[in-house]
Amino acid sequence: MYAVIKTGGKQYRVQPGDVLVVEKLDGEPGADVAFGEVLMLGDGAAVTVGAPTVSGASVNATLIETRKGLKVKIFKKTRRQGYRRTRGHRQFESVLRVTGITGDGKSAKWDGTVDLTTKAVIDARARGLALRDDVTPTSVAEEAPQVEVEAVAADAATETVAPAKKAAPRKAAAPKAEAGEAKPAAKKPAAKKTDTDAE
Repeated sequence: MYAVIKTGGKQYRVQPGDVLVVEKLDGEPGADVAFGEVLMLGDGAAVTVGAPTVSGASVNATLIETRKGLKVKIFKKTRRQGYRRTRGHRQFESVLRVTGITGDGKSAKWDGTVDLTTKAVIDARARGLALRDDVTPTSVAEEAPQVEVEAVAADAATETVAPAKKAAPRKAAAPKAEAGEAKPAAKKPAAKKTDTDAE
């Protein structure tokens, strides 16, 4: 079962379990959101189109996070005037997980559990980094390598210092011209033609 909803001036086709990014909505992470503007419901071959909305239909979702979207660059230029201005804008957006669709005497639910992990944390984990909210003192202690100071000191005492490497010899300089030899004469530029020369 799927539905077409309208929010933030845009239309989205959703199914239970979909992750949806829409214009900013009010609410804290974990809050339930209901969309009443359902433009169309579909279940296999059966399609219900609203005029303009399907009466009694709704789509339920859970708010995961509110974040800033990708940066949009605004560049202005007036040619031959030396006028150039660059600005940037990041629009706020909300990330939702669709949990259920009801309407037209039918309903469809999503059986999974909503994970409220933000995209920033997921990206940091993918790169092997840890954010401040994601780190606990116990996890840092478990991940830190245990180094024995006595073993390191013993290894340092037994090591011998290797002699420094000699620098590579420089290449011989190119031979210079002797004082008695004459240098080739520089070529003179060709004379410019004038109107009198053409006649």
